[in-house]
Amino acid sequence: MEPERLAAWEREHESVLNALNEAAAAGQHGSLRDLTRRHRELESLVETGRRLHQAEEDSQTAREMLGEASAEDRELLRSELERSEAEAEKLEQELRLQLVPSDPNEGRNVIVEIRGAEGGEEANLFARDLFEMYRRYAERRNWRLEVLSSDASDRDGLNEITFMVRGDDAWRRMKHEGGTHRVQRVPVTESQGRIHTSAATVTVLPEAEEIDVHIDPGDLRIDVYRSTGPGGQSVNTTDSAVRITHAPTGLVVSMQDEKSQIQNRARAMQVLRARLLKMEQDKVASEQSEQRRNQVGGGGRSEKIRTYNFKENRVTDHRIKMTLHKLDRVLDGELDELVDALLIDERDRQIDEGAAAAAGD
Repeated sequence: MEPERLAAWEREHESVLNALNEAAAAGQHGSLRDLTRRHRELESLVETGRRLHQAEEDSQTAREMLGEASAEDRELLRSELERSEAEAEKLEQELRLQLVPSDPNEGRNVIVEIRGAEGGEEANLFARDLFEMYRRYAERRNWRLEVLSSDASDRDGLNEITFMVRGDDAWRRMKHEGGTHRVQRVPVTESQGRIHTSAATVTVLPEAEEIDVHIDPGDLRIDVYRSTGPGGQSVNTTDSAVRITHAPTGLVVSMQDEKSQIQNRARAMQVLRARLLKMEQDKVASEQSEQRRNQVGGGGRSEKIRTYNFKENRVTDHRIKMTLHKLDRVLDGELDELVDALLIDERDRQIDEGAAAAAGD
């Protein structure tokens, strides 16, 4: 453990602590959240760094004394050297894990958007299957799921659906679900038993608070209209549906599920803030930008992250080359095995990247 590196963490820890106290006194809630998270990270780094430095010093002292010790003291010093070296090795691994960059969205709720993509009505039916899978997963995790907007297709599928998932670990466990999901099965409309391939896209966004994203009201165009159901028929006699267009980015969000125009507008703003926050984060981190582009792609069958094969009761996650022959259980919300494998893969890659970066310093 280089003393200079530990000293730098100690200086930053003191600086962040001072900034945290100032932000608390000024009531700067947005800054408080970020500073509190960084303070916890630095506190852990400093503590582990000090313990590692002490273990390395103990090892060095035992090694030097071993060379000058009498025969009767050698066994005791060898034991001390082994103990301190094992402790140093354990703390080095612990420090590597702590140096993995923290996710800025950790602890946030998530907004999920599912859309039928390639495959016509079969894609819309699969979009409903995916929604039901996440609904059941949310129940298993004791999360709260709230549908913000939905657009049913003609055959009881979903053209698209947007929903909120609330839970302390919702972002961490849902963030890797974004992308194109491919299904291989015999559609209900297929008379000759042929397997078709269709796709639906899933987008996962971190919930954004008003303090996270500044939106100039002058940049918004707000249109109101009457809600419509499948086939275009009107389901409301008042102009309660709301469409918000953010002029600088071209983002468009529509909401019509609530009977109140005020409620639909509030939900549309909620989704708009989430999309803008994600766009802002993408500009800061190029790897996040790549991840966001990869999430939806063009909705084509080749741009898939996961394949669901009904005939073989198989689900394959192509990013980690993992296949499970229990598709029925996965669709029933048993997603933890896939999610855990994706999180382990993410952590291992971050550790490797951190080690490579440290070696280059």
